[in-house]
Amino acid sequence: MRILFLVYHGFSEHSGISKKIHYQVKGLRENGHDVRLCYYGFAENGHRCRYIDDVILKDYGTGRLAAIRQRMSYGCIYNYCIRENIEFIYARSFMNASPWLTGLFKKLQRAGIHAVTEIPTYPYDSEFSPHIWKQPLRLIIDKWFRHSLYRYMDAMVTFSDAKEIFGQRTINISNGVDFDSIPIHHYHAPSDGSIHLIGVAEVHIWHGFDRLIAGIGEYYKNTQNPRQVYFHIVGGVHPHHRYKANQFHPGLQAIIDKYGIQDHIIFHGQLFGEELDEVFNMSCFAIGSLGRHRSGITIIKTLKNREYATRGLPFIYSEQDSDFDHQSYVLKASADETPIDIQQILDFINRFTMKPADIRKTVEHLSWKIQMQKVVEKIAV
Repeated sequence: MRILFLVYHGFSEHSGISKKIHYQVKGLRENGHDVRLCYYGFAENGHRCRYIDDVILKDYGTGRLAAIRQRMSYGCIYNYCIRENIEFIYARSFMNASPWLTGLFKKLQRAGIHAVTEIPTYPYDSEFSPHIWKQPLRLIIDKWFRHSLYRYMDAMVTFSDAKEIFGQRTINISNGVDFDSIPIHHYHAPSDGSIHLIGVAEVHIWHGFDRLIAGIGEYYKNTQNPRQVYFHIVGGVHPHHRYKANQFHPGLQAIIDKYGIQDHIIFHGQLFGEELDEVFNMSCFAIGSLGRHRSGITIIKTLKNREYATRGLPFIYSEQDSDFDHQSYVLKASADETPIDIQQILDFINRFTMKPADIRKTVEHLSWKIQMQKVVEKIAV
């Protein structure tokens, strides 16, 4: 099948979202489909351009007018689909419903081209920041037009258990993994008996890492002869999140300072390759999301849970995830604002005996090849 994978933004070499999209495309191609990747970005000369597999499809020029044109002019995509006999479009929502995008998919449907849109998280309205002036406006426009836009889809692809989104039926899949890119965990236990925890994320309030930090603080405050526990945060932490208060916590650094645990919370920033593997291999337990309830989400199949399991680490999270809720290598946290019970994690680690390879085997069905083919099979082309 000829498939256009449509993305409304560009890529970053180190972005988890960018990697995920490329793995999805790889999964479709592994099933024998002819897949072209359409995305938007900047050329070397600064021009705003829409691309198909690194070849410029449309050059919008520079400046504010170019930025506006790329949000309103989708004729190049329609013409490409007609010219190349595209049969199916897999679009990834950028929370950008508009009358112009609606017009594109209306024309595509009339041309007999099937389409779905993936909603990365649902519901997503609370993820718009009220502090960034453009975001409330984007949300208003999206709310106005998303029902009319998705009327022209065959279905919505979701990692939730929702049966309908914005009036359209859903195809429920899991976030997948690319086994070729994720090495198996090789734990190197520290000689001093310390316990190292790892959380990998571009940190937002819904990750709830403040709950883990507060839990470590409470553990040292209330435990005689405590074991040495360290939390390694790998990924970007915006200064606003680290140093300023929000409706959920006074800032990560304020919690660290309150308990005097500066030596136990390590901010690595972004790590890749061997440097990332090194931190993973000194850690024996991973931290998933602990605050998804803050964004109104109770059921979600996060990519990070699957990556932890593919490496072969036990982990904790607080949402509902049917792929892992009953696995023996998972510790469930309550979906509230209480500090995480560190002693509970230590007790879990002390009795845990499952090998990394055995954990990895439990997620073999979550490969992107299998998950993406589920979508294709449910679209009658």
